[in-house]
This record gives sequence, structure tokens and C-alpha cells, in this order.
Amino acid sequence: MATSVYIHIPFCKSKCKYCSFVSFPTLEKKQEYLDALKKEISHYYKNEQLRTLYFGGGTPSLLAVNEFEELLKLFNINSDTEITVELNPETLTQEYLNGLKSIGINRISLGCQTFNDEILKLIGRRHNSQQVKNAINFAKTAGFKNISIDFIYGLPTQTLEDFANDLKQALQLEVQHISLYGLKIDEGCYFYNHIPDNLPNEDTQADMYLKAIEFLSNFNHYEVSNFGKPSQHNLNYWDNKNYYGFGVAAHGYIDNVRYSNTETIENYIQTPTKHAYETELTKQEQLEEEIFLGLRKMSGLNIQDINKTYNIDFETKYANILKKYDEYFTKTEYGYKFNIQGILISNSILSEFLE
Repeated sequence: MATSVYIHIPFCKSKCKYCSFVSFPTLEKKQEYLDALKKEISHYYKNEQLRTLYFGGGTPSLLAVNEFEELLKLFNINSDTEITVELNPETLTQEYLNGLKSIGINRISLGCQTFNDEILKLIGRRHNSQQVKNAINFAKTAGFKNISIDFIYGLPTQTLEDFANDLKQALQLEVQHISLYGLKIDEGCYFYNHIPDNLPNEDTQADMYLKAIEFLSNFNHYEVSNFGKPSQHNLNYWDNKNYYGFGVAAHGYIDNVRYSNTETIENYIQTPTKHAYETELTKQEQLEEEIFLGLRKMSGLNIQDINKTYNIDFETKYANILKKYDEYFTKTEYGYKFNIQGILISNSILSEFLE
């Protein structure tokens, strides 16, 4: 049974230079896409009572309020369901945010990235810093009490002082949640073939992350990249629980089967109920995912649960890794978690858990 749903809204007005997500800078197929989305949801969704519903993108805020409302009607939700929409600041008005709140959306996530207007231009963002601040004020006026903003650190020309200034301004805005992601340049984005020559080095990125932990000490640092009131939707991922993924390029996980949809909007519109890829995870793969996802949480792994579920002795099976990286782990009441230095080299450590 799945009680979480992710819906991909793949439209954007333009593509940011660091973005490798599947998105399309045109709205001409929007209605066809929404019709296909409704078919896929009706085909797979079994009317479970949802704990979380998340609209990601792309730019979900390119949908009208009534289009969100039509999609919400397809699900079994109530006032306890966490319903999140990712929003781009430049498109937002007070009227729009009032509308989202009126139909039951109760959490918004704003793509801020930085408050430095020059850097925003360099990375191809359409908004400026003032529009982020305006959007947050609109959201508060509309009655939203669960507002998240995203930042990227390690951006072109960005200094440690620049990033510290971003964090200072974020704290002044009194939002409930902050997400921080180091810049990754993946295949499929503009920067992949046009690498900026003024990127902060790895040491500076690490210093930025440590600076964030220092600045956000009054926030609940509950996951490697996330601070504040926990996103119940993202916790569902990190707890390795089932979830539906609907829409072009969406991924889902149901009963140990991971699946993904086509990345081509034309193919999706034609056959929205056909998954492009499905694979049933072996017991070892399930265990590895449990470890990967669990160690992203600041609470770490519950090895008692892992031992019971997978019929292993975690400390025996992984004794060599635990010994090799002993200085990067902290032993907890229930198992293990990364300390701050462990987080900084977590990718190297996690790769050793793969068989």
C-alpha cells in the first residue's frame, strides 16, 4: 500500500543552466498532458488515504488553481494530508496563493537558489531576490504556515561570504524549512557542455555546508540537506516506503518494484499507463537502499529493524566498513549515523556498502 504520491509537472518557461530534470519550455501540450495524467492516476491509484501529495517539476505553478483542484479530486485526502507544490517566485501573485490555499494545498516549496541577483542571472533563473521575498509575504498573507525555500551552494562566482549572506536573509524571512544542495552538473544541462570557469572548489563547497549548519543551528537538521519542520513526503522516501510516481519521467516504488515513466512527453500522452522501466529489487538491493536512504537521515540507521527485516547481523556483515570509517560514524541507541565529517565524504563511504 502506498500513502504518498509524487506528480511531475514538466513545463517551464525556460530551462535553468544547471537543470537536468525532464522539463519542456512550452505549454502547448498542457491540456493533453493533464488528460493523460488523469488516465494514469485512475489506472494505478487504489484510493488509499494519502499522507502526502507532492507536485514537482518543472514549474508546477504554471498550472491554474482550477487545474490543481481537478487533480486533487482524484485522491483520497483530508486536512491531515501534507500537500506540497513547488513554485517559481516570478509567477506568483497574492490571488494565486490565496487560491492554492483555498483548495487545500498546505505546503509550498519556493525555488530561491540564491539571493544574489547577479548569480541568479548567471544560472539562468527568471526571478530576482525581491520576488522571492514578495512570494513569501504573499504566502504568509494567504495563511500558509509551512513554507520551504531551496538554495544551491557552489554556484558560479559564489563566495563563502555570498552564501552566508543568503542564509542570513533566509533566517530573516522566518520560513519553516530550508533545503540546501551543492551544485551538481549532470549530463543534460547547459553547464555540462559549458562548464563555468569560476566555480568554487570542493573545499569551499564543504565550508559552505559547514557554514549552513552553523547558521541554521536553531533549525531541526533532520536530513543531510534539509533543515526545519520535516517534509513528511521526503521522509517517506528516506524511510524507504512505497510511493506512486505519476507523470512523464516520474519514478515510483511499490511492493519492492521500482518503476519509471517515459521521458518523452509525446510517448507519455499516447500511453500514460505504460511504465518505461520496472525492476523488482533483490533482498540485497533492498538492504542497500535501506542503508543509503537511512544514512541520509540525521537520526541514522536503526540496525535492530534492519537485522530483523533482512535476517542479518549488520555489525558483523559490515564490520570492515564500520572499522575503516569509525571516525566518521556516531553510534546511537538504535544503530549508526554519520557525524558532520562523515556527511562530507558520505558518497565514498556509501559506495562501499554496495556488493
